[in-house]
Amino acid sequence: MSGTLRRATAGAPSLEKLCPGLAPGSSGGGGGFPSVRPRRLRQSPAMRRLVAEVRLNPADLVLPMFVKEGLDEARPINSLPGVVQHSRDSLRRAAVEAVQAGVGGLMLFGVPTERDHCGTTDAVLNDAIADVIAEVGNDTVVMTDLCLDEFTDHGHCGILAADGTVDNDATLLRYAEMAVAQADAGAHVLGLSGMMDGQVGVVRAALDAAGHTNAVILAYAAKYASGFYGPFREAVESQLQGDRKTYQQDPANAAEALREVALDVAEGADIIMVKPALPYLDVLRQVADAVDVPVAAYQVSGEYAMVEAAAANGWINREQVMLETLIGARRAGADFVLTYWATEAASLVAAQ
Repeated sequence: MSGTLRRATAGAPSLEKLCPGLAPGSSGGGGGFPSVRPRRLRQSPAMRRLVAEVRLNPADLVLPMFVKEGLDEARPINSLPGVVQHSRDSLRRAAVEAVQAGVGGLMLFGVPTERDHCGTTDAVLNDAIADVIAEVGNDTVVMTDLCLDEFTDHGHCGILAADGTVDNDATLLRYAEMAVAQADAGAHVLGLSGMMDGQVGVVRAALDAAGHTNAVILAYAAKYASGFYGPFREAVESQLQGDRKTYQQDPANAAEALREVALDVAEGADIIMVKPALPYLDVLRQVADAVDVPVAAYQVSGEYAMVEAAAANGWINREQVMLETLIGARRAGADFVLTYWATEAASLVAAQ
């Protein structure tokens, strides 16, 4: 018992005085009390640490980062308190800070000043990759978002056909070009987030043909058409009109997710992802049980923003809920979690 607890209880009235007849032994009986007491394993922080079934480590966390073309300094994102659009200089500094905190990886997103129909304005992302690789090298895993939505003037994850639908196969050709460019810039992991059919197989073939046989593919295999992406769209200044329900998954479906995952693994995905995390922990568990490759979960912008807003109003304990949501994703089966809290959470975990 700690000295603080001893002092706090030294002058406290006995249980017999507080609740007459309820103190153990006061009735002269003693029968019926439990011999199996699970609370024994929860009686102290040291005991709880010892028997914890899932642990959160800084290396389990990946930090998503936004770099905005043309910025001279970081710019706050209103709907994501504490998250910014980086300049190239602030991106390098933040990358170093994250690596020093021990995070497992960085996921880079680019925000261009101009967009076009086919999403060819992605140079800002390739420059950011090279900057971060030059700054941190192999001290962490540098991941990139491989998708068109940040770079198209219509905000969709693929190229639009004349009738306004997303042309799956034309989009795959752009993905292949982007993949090679990102690997040429030094990316360790390519995050295929567009949910196009066949994207993993096409990108794998393009990477191998270009000599990037060691480039890792992280497939957003179960990415849902979710309402939790709103703040992210502010962060990347999305031009989206309408929705992405024809290619992202229906929130009602779990078996479909397992089919998507199986296809991506068969095509050569090295890691697969479930996105968002919190509303789809059941899917995350099923996916983790079904595959023998690493599984990631993305704690998306809306999940982050809800906690920040509730904490700002004094309704919840921010740090406790932050860590609880992350351990929940790990408990459900995620080997690592993408989270905007990665640097802060890594420092909190290391200090425990």
